[in-house]
Amino acid sequence: MEVAPGADVAECIAQFARRRQCGISVLSGAGVVANVTLRQPSAPGAAVVSLQGRFEILSLAGTFLPGPAPLGSTGLIVYLAGGQGQVVGGSVVGALVAVAPVMVVAATFSNATYERLPLDDEDDGAANSASAGPLPTAGGVGGVGLPADPSLLSMYTLPPYLNGHDALAWPHPRPPSF
Repeated sequence: MEVAPGADVAECIAQFARRRQCGISVLSGAGVVANVTLRQPSAPGAAVVSLQGRFEILSLAGTFLPGPAPLGSTGLIVYLAGGQGQVVGGSVVGALVAVAPVMVVAATFSNATYERLPLDDEDDGAANSASAGPLPTAGGVGGVGLPADPSLLSMYTLPPYLNGHDALAWPHPRPPSF
């Protein structure tokens, strides 16, 4: 996703989740922001600080759930570098304004629900019956097993030309490089 200059990064992502009725897991971000308001957990009393000036995003992560989500289940964590090399970070609790286009890498998922773990005892039986154990695997690339049943490969989002038994026999060692 690209957040336009002048827009609030957190608000744009939250609005996208609401409009599309999907959950969003923010994996990373890059760009320059200004007018940052953060809660710093390491500060006494988890102080809220407002920072003026330009900051480069070093790390950006978070979760946004549509609809009525409990407080604290939605939001961003950011680490920023200032002009003098100082690093500051925390939970975004106010503005995080893009100075230039901010690129956000995120995964979206439908049917987003909030679950509090561990599950209650009555839910425990249903959860255990739904998961019959690990899928049988055949080989794998780099130690990662793929399902032995080729019809299950679509959940691994493999390209169509790999959706067959030939894909399962793929892990040939690389020739040595000299």
